[in-house]
Amino acid sequence: MSTNKNGIIAEYVQFPEAKLWSGFKFLCHCLINRQKVFALSSPQFLESACTSNMKYLFSSVYLATFLAVSGAEHDHDHHADQMPLDYVKYPLEPLYRTITADAIFSGITTFAKLPWVQCLTKEKGELFDIAFIGAPFDTGTSYRPGARFGPAGIRTGSRRLTLYGGYNVPLESNPFQSGLKIVDCGDIPVTPYDNKVAIKQIEEGHKALLHRETYSPLGNDSVTGQTLAPLSIDGKHHPRVITLGGDHTIVLPLLRSIYSAYGPISVIHFDSHLDTWKPSVFGGAPSDVAAINHGTYFYWASQEGLIKNGSSIASASCSHGAIRTTLSGLEDYDNDDDAGFKRIEAREIDVIGTDGIIKKIRETVGDAPVYLSIDIDSIDPAFAPATGTPETGGWSTREIRTILRGLDGLHLVGADIVEVAPAYDTNAELTTIAAADVLFEVLTVMAKTPLGKVQESHDVALTDESKTVALTVNSRNPSQYLRPSTLIPPQPGGQFKFTDIHETAEFQVKAAARPVIIL
Repeated sequence: MSTNKNGIIAEYVQFPEAKLWSGFKFLCHCLINRQKVFALSSPQFLESACTSNMKYLFSSVYLATFLAVSGAEHDHDHHADQMPLDYVKYPLEPLYRTITADAIFSGITTFAKLPWVQCLTKEKGELFDIAFIGAPFDTGTSYRPGARFGPAGIRTGSRRLTLYGGYNVPLESNPFQSGLKIVDCGDIPVTPYDNKVAIKQIEEGHKALLHRETYSPLGNDSVTGQTLAPLSIDGKHHPRVITLGGDHTIVLPLLRSIYSAYGPISVIHFDSHLDTWKPSVFGGAPSDVAAINHGTYFYWASQEGLIKNGSSIASASCSHGAIRTTLSGLEDYDNDDDAGFKRIEAREIDVIGTDGIIKKIRETVGDAPVYLSIDIDSIDPAFAPATGTPETGGWSTREIRTILRGLDGLHLVGADIVEVAPAYDTNAELTTIAAADVLFEVLTVMAKTPLGKVQESHDVALTDESKTVALTVNSRNPSQYLRPSTLIPPQPGGQFKFTDIHETAEFQVKAAARPVIIL
């Protein structure tokens, strides 16, 4: 390519097709700049220059089109030459790649920039290990609505979770690089016009995700190397689902879904309210539909046998004249006890600290499968104001994150965070960011602990002699297999007896007790 003394292109030499993009840009640059020069310095030349420019421009476009079409027949990859930047999927990219076209503030907003997968289709072909799903339902709330926008808000607050790669320093783990397939499944379609239908939609949507194969096998125990056995009652290894609410009513259909795979489940419940109120107390129960709301769902879960009586724990400040919430009367505590919950009040953290809170939780749920439900109002409104029923005197974000990390090693089968109503948030998005950070701790705990235990073999003989039930267990510690549940109701005054060559454990069964042996 050459030019005359006036800067006009005298001739065009065909450049290799591999340089088509850069050559064409250079040609256009020359034509445009030349026109500007002569428009300023030689106005009388403008008309002829423009005519000349148009000729060369049309010729260039024709040539570019011809080469592009003909080049498609060759093996050379023109994409790499023509794209100004290689497209890099953020954040899981090798460290030596420094250029990205997908920053944390761009693209479709999923939780932590995870891949979006259309999971709820007729064809259940998409497999995963952990899935996020939204439940945009808020027509069970008693005060400020808006939690239907919670899933979208939480996803927005989670955008920068992987800004630096996603490594959780206190837990010494990166859930996004754990080898598990973690996806965002979008939202469950929920009608805002009919609560009865909506609750059924949430149950069926969650169940559709829960009852499919996992992407990764359960594998072996990290310590012993022995094969792990699933914890579910159907003997299958189920994926885990983290639900973005929505008001707290959604937990009833979620527990119904969980029950189908795990039976009665232990529950860890962080909240400033009991949520075990009888419908006659909370909401007045003008109808069967109104009786199920965000203050009664645990009452119904207990009535339906979805939760293990006496093995759940509610983090609530519920004393008379409480620092967190008021009661209709002391009967609320009695009803809470009947539902099977033990209480940890928010104020207890001032005395026993986060370590004491963690100890109480772990002593209650043990190593059984457990479901985790988090109401954002368990956090003080100074840190998370955007919720329907805020209560002052709550935990700080640092305290609740510390407590959640203390659950490391528990078998979390699923989780949710609810009552996030972004319309009441600050301009700094404090609440949605707090909710996302809380779920980051939950996700890390899940990724670290598989849903399985080492399968042990036992020779068990069961005999029933009137009021005595005797079990022989070949184990050095037979008493460890005694767990509370609802399977075997012995006769009043009956007796469980463990015999072993190493030790014997006996205990008397009270008339109202309904224990079970888990082997």
